[in-house]
Amino acid sequence: MDANDIEALWAALAEAVDQAGPEREALFLAKLALLLGREVGDLDRVRALLAVALRDLD
Repeated sequence: MDANDIEALWAALAEAVDQAGPEREALFLAKLALLLGREVGDLDRVRALLAVALRDLD
């Protein structure tokens, strides 16, 4: 993915989170993470990516 694809993905994700609404945002993101993890198909890789996503959340 190039920078334009990343921007398009960010915009699509933001729109989907908005559509889910604040009360269902966490559920939506959990479902998305499980679906994407299944697509990746490598549990160790998904765990590594979870660790990366947890960095610098402040």
